[in-house]
Amino acid sequence: MKSAGMLIGGRWIETDDKFEVRNPFSGEILAEVSKASEKEIDEAIREASNAAQAMKGLASFQIADGLRAISKGIEKRKQDFIFSIVRESAKPLIYARAEVERAIATFSWAAGEAERFAGEVVPIDVQPLGRGKIAIAKRFPRGIIYGITPFNFPLNLVAHKVAPALASRNAIIIKPSPRTPLTAFLLGEVFLESGLPENALQIVPMDVELMPLILGDDRIKMISFTGSAEVGWKLKGLIGKKALTLELGGNAATIIDETADIEASVSKNVIGAFAFSGQVCISVQRVFVHERLFDEWLEKFVNSASALRKGDPMEESTQISVMIDENAARRIESWVNEAISSGATLLCGGRREQSFYEPTVLTNTSTEMKVVSEEAFAPVAVVERFSSFEEAIQMANQTKYGLQVGVFTKNFARAKLAFETLEYGGVMINEAPSLRVDSMPYGGVKDSGFGREGIRYAMEEMTEIRLMIF
Repeated sequence: MKSAGMLIGGRWIETDDKFEVRNPFSGEILAEVSKASEKEIDEAIREASNAAQAMKGLASFQIADGLRAISKGIEKRKQDFIFSIVRESAKPLIYARAEVERAIATFSWAAGEAERFAGEVVPIDVQPLGRGKIAIAKRFPRGIIYGITPFNFPLNLVAHKVAPALASRNAIIIKPSPRTPLTAFLLGEVFLESGLPENALQIVPMDVELMPLILGDDRIKMISFTGSAEVGWKLKGLIGKKALTLELGGNAATIIDETADIEASVSKNVIGAFAFSGQVCISVQRVFVHERLFDEWLEKFVNSASALRKGDPMEESTQISVMIDENAARRIESWVNEAISSGATLLCGGRREQSFYEPTVLTNTSTEMKVVSEEAFAPVAVVERFSSFEEAIQMANQTKYGLQVGVFTKNFARAKLAFETLEYGGVMINEAPSLRVDSMPYGGVKDSGFGREGIRYAMEEMTEIRLMIF
């Protein structure tokens, strides 16, 4: 066990108020982490204010060089990051390795965007009043961004706040998940060697009871939040004049029509549903299969889910391990039991062993059941049949969430119809909805939030347009 301090003003600071970070698989205490008081929060904001001014004065090549240094720093310490993710989140090694590779690419892509991020000439001689005039629109940094990140991607979801904030010349304060702050601290160590102003990134764990200090401080210009819909929408009502992006929960659906490739669609949706025990906001939760394929598709899906190898997340062969804690496993256990008692058919799984919950497939469900209507965030998928593609679209849209959706079809007209009528931020054709490429615009509609991440798109959220006419 070690003691870990927060990163403020380029220095690691410890306080007497600490919390424990445990390995979800072994229960081992990994570290005692310092929490910020009102004093440290104020100090972090003052440092960020100074950094915001310094960042404005840097040239594009300096920003880009710093971001590339971070990318290379993560690459150099790749094994440290992988093991940190596995130990504090119980993410299986195969998925932790992929997360680190994505974070390396995220910072590398941000470096390129920092070099390209400029403005545009706006044509204003479209009216007589604009004749003989030139207009230039340019984006300027907001100043201080406050990023709140969840446990499920302790490196790459932090990267998706930090990289675009720095690339657009902002300073940023990160509040990491109290379950997985150690990986964020590793990123802080790499950042300090980047050559960028050392106070441009600060990592400050704190109790939510102190959040009014953040929300009420006018020096903080924007909140970027990734987390549950319940917390995110409450936050929206409290921030006042600050800018806000919300990357919230999902209830991802997949449509499998009668032209789909059965083997490919089963394989992609098994991974999409059960990777990291379904603790991904775009995890496959509802699957709608055409009646002609239903029996064969469902049998293959259940067999594949049942065959997933469970065990220690540090083992190469492990495909599914424990959930983040026993409370999470108990919650989904109660939801599945509720569904079964209300008439759903359990096809595999359905058993809990402390914080491990088996990959579970249900059918004969109804929209009143929590496993259908709410975000499961667990290794559970429901599979139902449909007779027409239009019916499947209606079924997929029957949710308060709208993050991403998958459609498996060889019919281009149906793909086009899906894109135009499915109420989701992203429509994946012949891919599971769990697909995310880090440069793409990522975000949802309805209760899944608003605003977009994906480096260029987040940079636009984190800046303001100013227009000059001469």
